[in-house]
Amino acid sequence: MTSSMIPATITKVALAAVLVTATALGGEPAVPLSAKAGQSPDPAAGNLLTPAYVQAVGRMAYLWGWPLVNMTNRAAAAARLPAPGLIGGVLPLGYNGLAMLTDYVNASERGIACPNQDVVYGSGFFDLGQQPAVCQIPDFGERFWVFGFYDMRTDEFSRIGKQYGTKPGFYLLVGPNWSGATPAGITGVVRSTTRRAFLLPRIFMDDTADDRQAIQPVLGAIDCYPVSQFDGTVKHRDWHQLPHYPVQVKPGTDERPFVNPDTYFDELPAVLSELPPQPGEEALYAWIGSVLRSAAANPTVNDTLVQAARAAEAELITPLMQWRYNGHPAGNGWNTPLDNGQWGTDYLNRTASGKSNILDNRPEETAYLYTDGDSQGQPLQGANGYAIRFAPGKLPPGQGFWSLTLYDSQHFFNTNPLNHYSLGTKNKGLKYAADGSLTLYAGAQSPGAALESNWLPAPAGPFSLYLRIYWPDEAVRDGRWLPPVVSPLP
Repeated sequence: MTSSMIPATITKVALAAVLVTATALGGEPAVPLSAKAGQSPDPAAGNLLTPAYVQAVGRMAYLWGWPLVNMTNRAAAAARLPAPGLIGGVLPLGYNGLAMLTDYVNASERGIACPNQDVVYGSGFFDLGQQPAVCQIPDFGERFWVFGFYDMRTDEFSRIGKQYGTKPGFYLLVGPNWSGATPAGITGVVRSTTRRAFLLPRIFMDDTADDRQAIQPVLGAIDCYPVSQFDGTVKHRDWHQLPHYPVQVKPGTDERPFVNPDTYFDELPAVLSELPPQPGEEALYAWIGSVLRSAAANPTVNDTLVQAARAAEAELITPLMQWRYNGHPAGNGWNTPLDNGQWGTDYLNRTASGKSNILDNRPEETAYLYTDGDSQGQPLQGANGYAIRFAPGKLPPGQGFWSLTLYDSQHFFNTNPLNHYSLGTKNKGLKYAADGSLTLYAGAQSPGAALESNWLPAPAGPFSLYLRIYWPDEAVRDGRWLPPVVSPLP
């Protein structure tokens, strides 16, 4: 039989067997083996890119990188402040310094969606590439508290709070590459996963005049500042004296935008440079980078990317404001995230949170449950009234506190004469039924003067409900406890 009579498939099989045998015997195969996984070359420079390909990569890159650009632009806005202060006189913000409130955030706040009126907030960005920061943590006694330290991907990288048994003291906040000496007097070191980090203290406060007074000394002992200012002594601050800075967003509008699709791909290269790929993201960075380089050299490709960004904002990002597209079903029409504050490669929910409810705590710190429909799946409308009933012994189980908050369609407070924005542990005047059950009410119309202590006033149109459980029991996290039924009133 001549070689021309041998089937090609048999020839290939035989050749593969020879190569395998030669390798097993220690010989060199006649054909070099391909590179190992992880050594693959990046996309070739100068590849011809069709408009459809550019749009596909652009949409993916927009969804993936939206939270990174959002946080970067928020940090840039904070960096322009002359000193920590109150944006619009209501929202605390600092850069390389902390700003703290002295009461609940004002209902006119429009800087961060889904605020709550259960805690006293503080916030500040820190550039740890310049120098570490020192954060003062006082003795909170029995009061619930948690300090959220977030990286520029919106992952929470710390475990500092009451549920962790954190001791009072001075904590050194350092960058990912820091290798300096820890100053004397430092209680612990917290290492950020990115060069810049965001600090968000949350300190529980009862909705009473007595607790508003009682909390002030502990608030005054909270601070965070560059390590060059650290002298081993507790700095006391009167946070009532913070400067006020103007804001252009008027009450009643949606959240101030920090991501602009028209400039997104101009800003993304610098963001990628500051935030190196996480393990496993190297190929993703190379793939996105190849299109960005082509766009920098070719105006047509750049125009296509801008079109992709606009479409992605409208079609991929905007719908994430609806809770039905956000998180995981939790029962009775509610949804919840499963990996809040520790997103990893869950890029969808990282972006959903960034759009609808930025800067979640870790699951063991806070359970978040939300809905924009009743338990029959019908959209919540303020023109209708609703009862939210917790059966006897079925209040949200946790060791911290719980609350139910009502938001308008843009996830901000609905301004109302009663100043009722959330109800829960902090409220001492809630009315319980004789059997121990608790029914809260939501709607534009009062359920009656006798029940207004349990009422969350709603706008006439769409609204949503949001349940928080701080330091939740395991029954909440594993789904054994179900959120309450939301029933239309007759």
